[in-house]
Amino acid sequence: MRGLTEANLKTLAGARSFERARGYLDAVSGVDVGDGWVTASVHGTERYEVELTLDGPGGLSGECDCPYGLEGNFCKHLVALGLTVLAQRESLPRQRKAAQERAQDLDGWLSALSRDELLALLREQIDDDRRLRRHLELRAASARGDLAAVRSRLRDLLDIGPFAQYGYVEYADARAYADQAGQAVSAIGALTGSGRAADAITLAREAMRLLAEAVESVDDSDGRLGQIGAGLADAHLDACRAARPDPEELARWLVGHALGDIDDGLTDLDPLDYDDVLGEEGMTVLRKLAAEAWRRNRRGWAEKHLMERLAKAGGNVDAVIAVHAADLAPNGHTHLVIARELDAARRSDDALDWAERGIRDARDLSTVDTALVDYLCDRYAQAGRIADAVVVRRDHFGARRSLLAYQQLRAAARAADSWPAEREGALALLRAAAERPQQSWYGGPVLVDALLDDKDVDAAWQAATATGAHDRQWLTLADQARATRPADALSVYLRLAEPLTKETGNTVYEQLVGLLLGIRDCHRRLGTEDEFARYVTALRTAQKRKRNLMRLMDEHGL
Repeated sequence: MRGLTEANLKTLAGARSFERARGYLDAVSGVDVGDGWVTASVHGTERYEVELTLDGPGGLSGECDCPYGLEGNFCKHLVALGLTVLAQRESLPRQRKAAQERAQDLDGWLSALSRDELLALLREQIDDDRRLRRHLELRAASARGDLAAVRSRLRDLLDIGPFAQYGYVEYADARAYADQAGQAVSAIGALTGSGRAADAITLAREAMRLLAEAVESVDDSDGRLGQIGAGLADAHLDACRAARPDPEELARWLVGHALGDIDDGLTDLDPLDYDDVLGEEGMTVLRKLAAEAWRRNRRGWAEKHLMERLAKAGGNVDAVIAVHAADLAPNGHTHLVIARELDAARRSDDALDWAERGIRDARDLSTVDTALVDYLCDRYAQAGRIADAVVVRRDHFGARRSLLAYQQLRAAARAADSWPAEREGALALLRAAAERPQQSWYGGPVLVDALLDDKDVDAAWQAATATGAHDRQWLTLADQARATRPADALSVYLRLAEPLTKETGNTVYEQLVGLLLGIRDCHRRLGTEDEFARYVTALRTAQKRKRNLMRLMDEHGL
């Protein structure tokens, strides 16, 4: 109980979830206190089952079957239960002691029953609990080695029929289906544990196939079927380690699975996890089959991924490069991937060659991966090839004509002491674009942004007047120019303020007050404070019903 404190709940959940939990205190029901644990239901979007472990090895912890909780997070529902328990902390020791006594009483009573009495009790429970019956039937079939019966029960467990409406399992029923389907994992594990690992391999593969077929018809928003798929993958690996199947057959199955014979995205088996089972013989077959599949389809994602994994595991950088080089992206991204692989292998010259090739091969520099441009320029800078970096930045800017590309060209050119000349050429490109009707929509605004970024306010104002600008740019221009051009700035502020007077909302009011402050400053610089006073008086009269606006204006002395 010492670990259950508000401070610990806030630490585990975070401040936001902790505060949100306070709104769920009335949604906690069915609190059950055990010896070291507390369970309850919390009604949120759905009804969620939550459990707090009070004295676990790692201290306070918990589980909740809400989507956020299923990802391993300490959610607001757990906090709500914790706060509920803390509100009753005085009675908690008594409740825990009572739970201990109940458990001892139950254990003593069960221990005193005869075999026949225990069987009668179990049969009674089986009659009342269909899920328990299915679970025990599966365990019995596994124990007697009845593979046909186990297969039949697995099919029943993975059948969506009892949960589906019109052939689809909706979110509300998906949890119950997943709870049932999850029993397949433990059944396969039980087969392995009872010495029938070879049968477990067969059934694990069949269960993977059935789950892959089912997932298309289930709303698995919570990812529960993904957890079952991972469990089946682990059960298959455990069975293989126990049974030691034929290495060649296993290699063929693994390659077929990886390449999409079972296209589920759930049982993401990594063939390299099986290296101890495959041995050298099986790994040789695996590599051979993977290479053959890749040669048949060099652009297939699954084929490329498998080949890349095998090549990296074997430390064969050239093979990794060959996989990527067989399917180069036109924007140079693959060239960058290759360059980084070569960097990791300490082959920096080869890496630079591939990066340069990516720029040369790009059909359109405006669409080239900007990360490749950055990489190449960084490499040039490290090698002292500043002029080459400027060339790349210049060409990239010429293709993109964006503010970011302009800023990057400026940084490179300043390092090379060539910015004045480069700036003149870059601005000439933007002016030319602004003068073309089909390009003016981006040439003009970028030109204004570039000049503002250079702190050349007068030139930016002239460009905005000549080529046009967005309201955001005009506001920036007015803010920066009102000390020297108060009349021009005033006209901008008045134009931007007018439409806001017809709108409502606190965000609008804040924008309007900001403009009014600018208007007041311009009038002060122009010596026309009386005109501003008349403007504000008229505005207050027209907007007097907007109480929040009036309050903001009062706060700013308007």
